[in-house]
Amino acid sequence: MQLIDDLRREHDLIEQVLGSLRAFVTARLAGQGDPADGARFMAFFRCYAGDFHHHKEEEVLFRALAERAELPADRGPIAALTGEHRRMAGLLDGLEGLLAAPSPSAADLHRMEALAVDYSRSLWRHIDAENSVMFPEGEERLRRFHVRDLPSRPMTSEETLAWEAGRVLVAIHPPQHDAEVHRGDGCIACPSYGTACDGLEAEWWTDLEWEEMWERRQGD
Repeated sequence: MQLIDDLRREHDLIEQVLGSLRAFVTARLAGQGDPADGARFMAFFRCYAGDFHHHKEEEVLFRALAERAELPADRGPIAALTGEHRRMAGLLDGLEGLLAAPSPSAADLHRMEALAVDYSRSLWRHIDAENSVMFPEGEERLRRFHVRDLPSRPMTSEETLAWEAGRVLVAIHPPQHDAEVHRGDGCIACPSYGTACDGLEAEWWTDLEWEEMWERRQGD
């Protein structure tokens, strides 16, 4: 499905720029780094990751799953992932004035670091959940309803500039690895698992799917 292929490729760059953001914040804490790059990071995450990427997920993929594959939009994976988009946008609201500040105070630097860590870890885990659960399962469920493709769209000129800025930032600030973030496949990787969503099986599986699983286990 072209849309899902596009979304996966977009995740690749978003992941790299998240690591680059963490490297930039580390530099700012050491009194280094160009504050102008802070505005470039904001443009990338607001315009490319948000207006372009997350918008396509919500308005095309998630909407198709709800309207054409008859999956609930007010609970479960769709509601949880949409809620995460909103929460992460709120973290960007807090970061916006801090990343580009020419002379941040010690308190500002502390808050910048905390917000950048929260944002990057949340989005990394969000990406893992989409890549390993939402995308493959969503595509399969759409196929059951004879939906074999969904429309993607090209970037606007503003989104293209944000995409280009992201690639430049990765080159200037080589991505920093976070050994403490817990990443992986499956619903357990999702930040909303166990709070806003009880997992794919509980939220999406039909009685027939549960019966088939039970029969397979009995056969083992």
